[in-house]
Amino acid sequence: MNKQDLELTGQLSNSVFIPDVTATDKRGVLAELTDQLVTEGRIQLADRDEVLGSLLEREAKMSTGMQYGVAIPHAKTDCVKKLVGMIAISHTGVPFASLDGAPAAIFVLTLSPRSDTNSHIKFLAEVSRKLSNQRVRKKLLEAKTREEMVAAICKDPRVL
Repeated sequence: MNKQDLELTGQLSNSVFIPDVTATDKRGVLAELTDQLVTEGRIQLADRDEVLGSLLEREAKMSTGMQYGVAIPHAKTDCVKKLVGMIAISHTGVPFASLDGAPAAIFVLTLSPRSDTNSHIKFLAEVSRKLSNQRVRKKLLEAKTREEMVAAICKDPRVL
């Protein structure tokens, strides 16, 4: 495992995971993910609406729906002190105004402080690179636990 994979593994191990998103539209997904961040203690309940507003504002500028069923909602907010990550799976798929028009099934959400550009960009770039691999996406969609989700993204896809 190279240095980037070790860093990503560390960040993902501290992330929040939702193996079965129940929301059926973009706003609902962002609200569900935000609520889970509150439940997991990653953001304060008092900051919930501000965080959700930041995510919705970012989506209004340009959808974070990518391609191959992946969406990477992200926002900068002073409601967090360091990068907060989350990976969530929807087994039914959710319309997310993706580049290829396909519904999103894999969501990688990140929040970072306004003052931190480096970790935010590095995390997004590395996760995007990993999720461009079909084997990684397939393994992630099959994962049932946090450990399986981390392994799906961080292990060499040639041996998955």
